[in-house]
Amino acid sequence: YCMLLPGPEAQQLAAYIGWLLHKTKGGLVAGGLFVLPGFLAILGLSYLYVLLGHAPLIEGLFFGLKAAVLAVVIQAVVRIGSRALRNNVMRGIAVAAFVAIFFLNAPFPLIVFAAALGGYVGGRLGLSAFEGNAGHGFAIDNVVHDRDTALGEGMPDHARPNLAWSLKISGTFLVLWLTPVAGLMVLLGPDDVFTHIATFFSQMAVVTFGGAYAVLAYVAQEAVGTYGWLRPGEMLDGLGLAETTPGPLIMVTQFVGFLAAFRDSGTLHPLVSATLGAILTTWVTFMPCFLWIFAGAPFVEGLRGNRALSAALRAITAAVVGVILNLALWFAIHTLFRDVRTVQLADVAFDMPVLASLHVPALLLALGAAVAVFRFKVGMIPTLVVTSAAGVAFFLSGAVG
Repeated sequence: YCMLLPGPEAQQLAAYIGWLLHKTKGGLVAGGLFVLPGFLAILGLSYLYVLLGHAPLIEGLFFGLKAAVLAVVIQAVVRIGSRALRNNVMRGIAVAAFVAIFFLNAPFPLIVFAAALGGYVGGRLGLSAFEGNAGHGFAIDNVVHDRDTALGEGMPDHARPNLAWSLKISGTFLVLWLTPVAGLMVLLGPDDVFTHIATFFSQMAVVTFGGAYAVLAYVAQEAVGTYGWLRPGEMLDGLGLAETTPGPLIMVTQFVGFLAAFRDSGTLHPLVSATLGAILTTWVTFMPCFLWIFAGAPFVEGLRGNRALSAALRAITAAVVGVILNLALWFAIHTLFRDVRTVQLADVAFDMPVLASLHVPALLLALGAAVAVFRFKVGMIPTLVVTSAAGVAFFLSGAVG
């Protein structure tokens, strides 16, 4: 069910399990505590980033993180692609999604909608290319039976479909989610940075299917290219922070909101503005998750066997592979090269690195991280630690500056 929803799946699953075991209060506690440690960690590191980010030690730390993050994103492409691209139709969807977003700068929501529509039609027609397992996780050989779970074999009363309860809880969370957005629009106007943060990340919560890396591709496209809240290298820094802190990877959005408000603080102190931006971003990112879970969870069993919806999800997952490949290539271009230019050919535009500006230390760290991850199967955290230490060493030695 959570894979059918927009937004961060991991937090939604935590809220769903909490709701299933301990009703609404359990869902709120589980979903909230799943996010809180990461929020506090990212907030503290964001302060460090804006206050001490130009110190050689901190610059070296983030320099090393970027190289490791590049390897991690490429690993995500390989991992998801190996499961989702089982036939030529799915591979074609992935290629089309990559071309659309990288060369044509197509909006991510449009790509998702087109893939979902194609998958839904394919599922309705019973086409074999849209059948099979399209989940985000690995197949599990050792099945845990219902009788061995905390819930047991029975269905609790609160988990049975109840339209009146669903409408009531949906209205409550819809008000909690959209009231701050509408208030900012009225009080500050549509052009204020807080209004932009509230509306953009609210939109993101509705249209981003396919997991955290797909969300990051959309955020990078808009936050860097459309709003200019941060530079490509800073997006990589934020992803590095999120990879090394507890909580879901999607917490990188908090870093984006923090920097956006920090740089457009108006009459507020920049750190106060940044803190409010981080809180607002987190609120509008995760509040919709509770809405989706509490409104739809009682009806999940009816959706689970729907062939057309499952086919739409498979097509979306295939498109997400192309989107994440775009993210990996975008990160690689802006990490490994000092200078990047935009190539415009009629309606086609894309970033092209200046080959002479190759950043050799960054390339060496990225290759080392890739060898560690793919050849020796080293875990993400050890890889991040080692490359960060190497980045610091490069900066302190004067090899990078």
